[in-house]
Amino acid sequence: MGNCCRSPASVAREDVKSSSHDDRRKVNGAAAKKSTKSKSITVLNNLHKENIESKYLIDKELGRGEFGVTYLCIDRVSNQQLACKSISKRKLRTLIDIEDVRREVLIMQHLPVDFSVVRFKEVFEDENAVHLVMELCEGGELFDRIVARGHYTERAAAGVMRTIVEVVKMCHENGVIHRDLKPENFLFANRKENSPLKAIDFGLSIFFKPGEKFSEIVGSPYYMAPEVLKRSYGPEIDIWSAGVILYILLCGVPPFWAESEQGVAQAILHGQIDFNREPWPSISDGAKNLVRQMLEPDLKLRLTAKQVLGILYSVYKDLSMQRSDTETLYQMLTPVSQFVILQRS
Repeated sequence: MGNCCRSPASVAREDVKSSSHDDRRKVNGAAAKKSTKSKSITVLNNLHKENIESKYLIDKELGRGEFGVTYLCIDRVSNQQLACKSISKRKLRTLIDIEDVRREVLIMQHLPVDFSVVRFKEVFEDENAVHLVMELCEGGELFDRIVARGHYTERAAAGVMRTIVEVVKMCHENGVIHRDLKPENFLFANRKENSPLKAIDFGLSIFFKPGEKFSEIVGSPYYMAPEVLKRSYGPEIDIWSAGVILYILLCGVPPFWAESEQGVAQAILHGQIDFNREPWPSISDGAKNLVRQMLEPDLKLRLTAKQVLGILYSVYKDLSMQRSDTETLYQMLTPVSQFVILQRS
């Protein structure tokens, strides 16, 4: 935990330990080599520089990442508790790093207020850091709950997946590809079992236009779509990543596994999904079909966010009729899955 007596500006001067680096810094050649050696850089244009601590009391440290530290912060007027993500300028070593921060702020400002996305409040910049003030989520990561449970029931997995795919749909409708969907990037608003789930990190997200293709290799290895590895992709990659999360929710392990990143990449490109290990024999055919259609290598056949939600909403319509907890998704998902296949044919 951090020292609540230190300001985020002072912590921003320190080096934050990191065990991993984004692949883009290895593959973008000359662009990545352009260093930002200036002692004082301006990250956000047309932003009046203001001391964040004049408006917020910066309290304890909540977490650390490659580029910064997240703190509990308290509005000095309303006493509202919020989160402050302080991104150290010392960590922004390349022009790519600076553009990433600018784009993250622009995307959070651009996306509409949505119950499934952490609410962005405002941004500050000083000589040492950029500070993003946003809604505080105190329920922990989705990843931690998966680890604690081992795996989810089909019913519970459907509820989590509905939130994740709603985020994907909202992003795509507003011209944004998330590019880094994974359980670690979703937080629960509180510690209750039925807590709302919220997307929290848009650091790798990017704006897109219909038909536009991207070539940067970004994201986390287990969740990368095959077209990312082939360096030609669009918004469909978010559905693939959501499908990986669904597989993990249902069985507790990723569908494409190896002991090295290269091995994971080869497994993704090979595309063989294991439905034989436990607990898959006891999971419904409908749930398996949904996983298959989200992890479909052919972009023309892969489900859209709208189609996935159509399936999940049909499930929730039936669940509201007080069916027993032991009922699987098979009866509800299979007819809808067959309908989606007919639509694609």
